Amino acid sequence: MRQLTSVDAQFLALESPVRYGHVGSLMLLDPSTAPGGELSLEAFQGLIADRLAAVPPLRWRLAEVPLGLDYGYWFDDPDFDLDFHVRELALPVPGTDAMLAEQVARIVARPLDRARPLWEIYLLHGVRGDRVAVLTKIHHALIDGLSGAEILGALLDLTPEVRQVGSDPATLSADRVPGQAEMIARGLLGLAHYPLRLARSLPRALPYLGEVRSLGAVPGVVPGVRTLAKLASLCGDRVGFGGLEAPHTPFSRPLSAHRRFGFGSLPLGEVKAVKNAHNATVNDVVVSLCAGAVRRWLVAHDALPDDPLVAQIPISVRTPEQAGSYGNQIMLMTAPLFTTVPDPVKRLRATHDALAEMKEVQTGMPARLLADANHFVPPALLSRAARLSFALSSRRIGRPMWNLVVSNVPGPQFPLYLAGAKVTATFPVSVITDGMGLNITVMSYCGSLDFGIVADRDQVPDVDTLVGYLGAELDALTRTVPA
Repeated sequence: MRQLTSVDAQFLALESPVRYGHVGSLMLLDPSTAPGGELSLEAFQGLIADRLAAVPPLRWRLAEVPLGLDYGYWFDDPDFDLDFHVRELALPVPGTDAMLAEQVARIVARPLDRARPLWEIYLLHGVRGDRVAVLTKIHHALIDGLSGAEILGALLDLTPEVRQVGSDPATLSADRVPGQAEMIARGLLGLAHYPLRLARSLPRALPYLGEVRSLGAVPGVVPGVRTLAKLASLCGDRVGFGGLEAPHTPFSRPLSAHRRFGFGSLPLGEVKAVKNAHNATVNDVVVSLCAGAVRRWLVAHDALPDDPLVAQIPISVRTPEQAGSYGNQIMLMTAPLFTTVPDPVKRLRATHDALAEMKEVQTGMPARLLADANHFVPPALLSRAARLSFALSSRRIGRPMWNLVVSNVPGPQFPLYLAGAKVTATFPVSVITDGMGLNITVMSYCGSLDFGIVADRDQVPDVDTLVGYLGAELDALTRTVPA
């Protein structure tokens, strides 16, 4: 069995009846390149069955330790049922983008069954334009952005011809289901090792603990960190939990159980032209576009704060040696979102400077900072601490930790195929939490930037307008590019 890391466990811990920890993507496909000109459920399931040996997390099932004494374990499910995980639906006529987005929002708002491997895939027929769509849904405890791309890479091909891997699900090894007594014994053993984990993490994490913003919402943590820093004479002015204070917005409230989803694409070539003209990076332009789109939405709703918004930006710290290890190797960085700057060029320049400073801070921090910081909270308290930090951030008794998530995931710039069907776009579907009811994630693919926007249904009911605002912001910046 394989034990979860503290970061993996945190994604499980934040779940509640209204919060979900799964992520995924919505892929649009052209079935005309598939055998027979269609993508059937039988062919789709056959492909996944053939690739199971290459994607171990698809067979991992969660075994939780009673009383939360230690982090849980993954084991190969002896009762794995492919039919349960791979499903088929059809949109009603005419299958518009709005209908597809609504169907995605409804599927995403349902939790995954922890008694089975934590993933589902939906084959959606009837998408306008004779297309089909594939919606993946997998728990964040299993993957981060790059390891999720590795899983998709194992399922996708470079040509319409489907390569045969040749694994037989019946021959794959499976573990026995661990008993309650065994898990309690493992938990007690892990509990005994907790002081050693803390002692190993302390020297690495203490000088940078103030950068772990999520700890700042837990009562008593900030003064405790400052005291430790003063005693150790290591942190100095570094303690401040990002140094930014997030203002309240309409999406800073506690979540409902329901979601909205919006998606759209922008031409990567235009974004690169903007970044070249203004001596920026693609990521600078993406973050600046998001700031401009959110600014337009806040102005339209008479809710623009006087202070810049604060964005959570996940950064991968996965090394080449960790390829294929799955799980989470990320760091949660904090950056201002300049919604207070109306001029798009000035906003881009300010974004460039802020992200450059963020990268400089990141370079000096240990890659395992988030995992090491979690070891300051005993496993038995991690779930309660994680829930408390998000709950407090959504109450008006204090400021939120962050306002929204902005994430940019690089993808391949060549066409991919699923069971012979050409992938024409891939839109990320990500996570929101209390106090942070908006997530904008973008993946580059084959000359496009594909945006997926997830929001609380009550807080941002018109999420589709944000997609239009992103295009308007790019148009404004493109007009500043010399011919």
